[in-house]
Amino acid sequence: MKYKNLIISRYFLISKYIGVIIMFAGAAIASPLLFLTAYPEESFLAPQFLLAAGLSVLVGLALYSYGNKHQEEDVELSLNEGSIIVIFSWLGAIFFSAIPFVTILDMSWSHSIFEVVSGWTTTGLSLVDVTKAPKLILIWRSIMQFFGGAGLAVIALSSLLPVHGMGLYMAEARSDKLLPHVKRSTMMIMKIYTFYTVAGIFLYYFSGMPMFDSINHSMAAISTGGFSTQPDSIGHYNSLSIEVVTIILMFLGTINFATHYTLIKGKINTFFKNAEIRLMITLFTLLTPILMFFSLNSLYPKLGENFRITFFQIITALSTTGFSTIAFAGWPIFANFIIILIMLVGGGTGSTAGGIKQYRIYLIFKSIFWEIKEQFLPRRSVSSNYLWRGENKFYVKDQHIKDVANYIILYLFTFFVGVAIHTAYGYSLLDSMFEFGSALGTVGLSIGLISPTAPTGIIWTQTIGMFLGRLEFFIILYAGIKLAKDGIYIVKK
Repeated sequence: MKYKNLIISRYFLISKYIGVIIMFAGAAIASPLLFLTAYPEESFLAPQFLLAAGLSVLVGLALYSYGNKHQEEDVELSLNEGSIIVIFSWLGAIFFSAIPFVTILDMSWSHSIFEVVSGWTTTGLSLVDVTKAPKLILIWRSIMQFFGGAGLAVIALSSLLPVHGMGLYMAEARSDKLLPHVKRSTMMIMKIYTFYTVAGIFLYYFSGMPMFDSINHSMAAISTGGFSTQPDSIGHYNSLSIEVVTIILMFLGTINFATHYTLIKGKINTFFKNAEIRLMITLFTLLTPILMFFSLNSLYPKLGENFRITFFQIITALSTTGFSTIAFAGWPIFANFIIILIMLVGGGTGSTAGGIKQYRIYLIFKSIFWEIKEQFLPRRSVSSNYLWRGENKFYVKDQHIKDVANYIILYLFTFFVGVAIHTAYGYSLLDSMFEFGSALGTVGLSIGLISPTAPTGIIWTQTIGMFLGRLEFFIILYAGIKLAKDGIYIVKK
């Protein structure tokens, strides 16, 4: 009976913290109204945003009030409990965030959910006609990507929730702490993240981009989101300086925040020892000339133009941002295949980027090297294998390799299932791989398959892929299994 009461008390806490985060989502939904000072002609849209924000706050307040029946301070949540909070907070935020798209743009619920999932997961695939959408809708898309890149739980931990321990933090696909205290770590993440965003706005503006576009693109770039205010994305501006700013922001967005902290502390040598930085440099060094000289030289015969286009598309795919300067539909098959592989690799662990993540890829290849190396060592020799993460050495154990291998297998299995669904709708294998790889990796690049006329089954396959890719599969499994086990135990007792 005591254990049953303990379980129930923990769900009071879970309800309380879900309520807090959904109330924050409501405040985020209302935030585009701040731009009415610059665009007063769109004030007639305020009631739709206030409706969505108000409903979100009311539901969050109800959950908070219900959960507040159990008072407890200095809470330490388990990973499974944190997973439940994250999953239901995200689902609530997604539902209420879709309301402005339904009421203002008259989009269907399927299309609206797709759009907001693409926003919160920082994917960037879109069904909105940006040439006709109001400014408030455009800025709301970018705000979703800004907050989604940081993570709802990370924002809540940095300012709202009195929670300690790593459970909720890790449930947002974070693992490396910048500082010993979780709350101080999340506060540091938000400071770094906000500083880069503000710097990006000014860099864009001084590079010739209008201020409204600068705000939107900076939030989308640092969050590796990819929503643009222009139908041709960054290619619309045809500006080298704007592309350079975008590359810098995408690069910063795809780096683990712990690695950022290492760089900020001035540990340059340690920064370049990091596993993900080494893999990123290796991929750029290898893939840029391969694409330039073996695939794209016929499309872009001028060396400077070839390098400019190739390098930009590689970093937008690897960082899982999704900005583009060209149309991928006209690219050779080999070039698109390389982009698919890059999208599957993705960005840094604990960054705003998606994909399998560079750390996992690097660790698997290093484990193969270590395995071969051990065969040629003396029998009694003992070796300690490690990688650099942040400013510290991370000593790798067999369990770490097993966890990474399991994740990669689950990721690739999901990828192949999604591709199979696309091919069942009649799309080519390459197009299916490109489009679902972009969704699952939360990239946002498109070969032209996703549009308002796409079948509803494809829209929902892409939506589920984006959700799985952002929250990472095991978190969803942990939440589902814990809910099932606790529910069965309570009913039986």
